[in-house]
Amino acid sequence: VKSYTLRSGNVMPGIGLGTWKSSPGVVGEAVKTALQLGYRHVDCAAIYGNQKEVGVAIKEAIDSGLVKREDLFVTSKLWNTMHHPDDVKAALSKTLEDLQLEYLDLYLIHWPIHVDKDTGKQIAYEDIPIVDTWKVLEECVEKGLIKDIGVSNFSAKKVGEILASATVKPSVNQVERHPFLQQPGLLEYCLEKKVHLTGYSPLGSNDRPMENKELQRILDEEQVVEIAKKHNASPAQVLIRWALYCETSVLPKSTKAPRIKENLESANLTLDEDDLKTLKELDRHQRYLDGTEFSEVEDSKYTVESIWDE
Repeated sequence: VKSYTLRSGNVMPGIGLGTWKSSPGVVGEAVKTALQLGYRHVDCAAIYGNQKEVGVAIKEAIDSGLVKREDLFVTSKLWNTMHHPDDVKAALSKTLEDLQLEYLDLYLIHWPIHVDKDTGKQIAYEDIPIVDTWKVLEECVEKGLIKDIGVSNFSAKKVGEILASATVKPSVNQVERHPFLQQPGLLEYCLEKKVHLTGYSPLGSNDRPMENKELQRILDEEQVVEIAKKHNASPAQVLIRWALYCETSVLPKSTKAPRIKENLESANLTLDEDDLKTLKELDRHQRYLDGTEFSEVEDSKYTVESIWDE
């Protein structure tokens, strides 16, 4: 599998196992299966509510000799309620404890949104300068608790604000990305600034279109299906392989062993120039996760426009 060297010199495998919406009771087995199949990159987050179980699975894999810790790439994310500089270290400690790890390979600010941890009410973005949160993350890097730090769901503008003052620069921006949402401007900006782009929901987000009837499932897109048939592959494999051609890493999510295997095997697929041209033309700036869950709460301090700066 293609891999990418981050700012610290640490290497991130290009295909990782996503664990969002993988329920407790199932996620541990999925992680074990993935590691047995050859995955070495696992993407986690505090808000997913399943890190303890992921931690048990990783520990069992290490203890049994299946993998060494240094061969694994583990990401987690700082939730919106823990952005105050006084809360960052406690959040990281809890994540390391849950995952039973001494360090994270990558720790991301999950969203550019602040929430008061006591009241649950939103705090305006300007009211906790993100650079102050960032300074604490830099301290955690210096202490050896994290190898690389980055952000998730950040616009180029917001990434730029951190780059302008950071001592330890952001290594990664993890965003929703697939042929319907290619974000060429963001990709170009991040490549230029040496901020690696990781795509989540690479297969679209299958539960979202049920909530919004106008959103088409990308796995059903005729041209994606045609390309898959041409290469005797699945539509999912085409979408995962496409991401690697874009110099991005990608986080397909599944708890079913055959799918987990199929997703990793996408790396063996070769797409030709016609395929890549066809996929490029599918871009329609369609988000499955547009941030409305933050903009529609009572007393919201955020709009969809202010989250994405567009």
